[in-house]
Amino acid sequence: MRRISFRGYMVIVIAILILAIGGLYFFNANRIAPTTKKTSSGVQITQRAPGQYQTVIKDGRYLVSAARGITATSEPNSLDVKNFESSLLDLAKTQFKTNQYIFQEGQYLSADTVNNLLARKSNSNADGINPEDNGKTDGSRNPIYVQTLTEQDFMSKDGKNLKLAGMVIGVAMNTQDEYQKEDFGPTYKQNISDSDRIAYGRKIAPQIIQKVRQQTGVSQDVPIVIAMYANSPSDSLAPGGFYSESTSDKGTDLKAWTDINDKSIVLPKEATDTSKLGNDENNGFANFKNDVANFFPNIAGATAVANFKSGALTGMNVTVTTQFYSQTEIDSFTTYVSQSALKFLPSNVPVRIIVKTANELQAILTRNTNDKTFTITLLD
Repeated sequence: MRRISFRGYMVIVIAILILAIGGLYFFNANRIAPTTKKTSSGVQITQRAPGQYQTVIKDGRYLVSAARGITATSEPNSLDVKNFESSLLDLAKTQFKTNQYIFQEGQYLSADTVNNLLARKSNSNADGINPEDNGKTDGSRNPIYVQTLTEQDFMSKDGKNLKLAGMVIGVAMNTQDEYQKEDFGPTYKQNISDSDRIAYGRKIAPQIIQKVRQQTGVSQDVPIVIAMYANSPSDSLAPGGFYSESTSDKGTDLKAWTDINDKSIVLPKEATDTSKLGNDENNGFANFKNDVANFFPNIAGATAVANFKSGALTGMNVTVTTQFYSQTEIDSFTTYVSQSALKFLPSNVPVRIIVKTANELQAILTRNTNDKTFTITLLD
């Protein structure tokens, strides 16, 4: 039998490894579709998912907003942070179709520009869209009407490049002005009426459009949609919603304002709430809450947020607070919750249920529209 030297063994091993790696590369190259498409030097766009926009990648990284983080740090109610931006994108889809446009995080309004806009108007800041400080702190001060704003860009292909084809500007208006009379002192609250909020928003909208059109790269005839959002109070269990929109096709001129009927309500409804919105959902949730409380008495409470668009329910988020200590109790409870939810909660919209203690998340149950079962995720 012929003996192979150590050097010979190494040659054979290396050859096998090269063939194996080459085979894996060929196998993966034929199985895995590319996640991006290149449009121009350093700029790529993602593949389109059903009902979603393609998005922009630059130099291998997601292109983040030029004013990133302002909304997250300025909104007084954390529920408004996500709802404001996600609802704005849903609204944009009615204006800029996902199969015709590419989404890009706002690139034209810088953080400094946005902060100057959100500040009070003063001798040193002519751009401020909030009113001058009248120096009063007795409930008659000039409130901060505009809490934050965000920009979303919609691009079209122009040969191998991307071209700005439309913009959406979301403006979050306060329903309650919070302020302090002195640093680190108590927080005071001043309600803002619906009529004052709506009137002030329409007053400063042309100024916002003018500032956007002044930015390099924004033409005078690119369509700009401006959408007004009503923040919820900082202690509310439900987020706010968009209430009005308009479009500027050229310059600072705006078309007639269109009402948007987005609303989120907390269940169970308060006895003082005489509106008919959510009555059926409230009855179903009350039955659900009673059912699980009777089966498992260690429930500290249960609430839900029902989201409506134009009077129609679009989703429900439920929170159940427990006092369980053993994993077997949690396992049994979540199974029963899923069965009760199928019986009493709406089946024609997405439903998400969180089971938690005061300090710990225990389980998440989710069900998509018309699904027959819940997906349960138990957390150790």
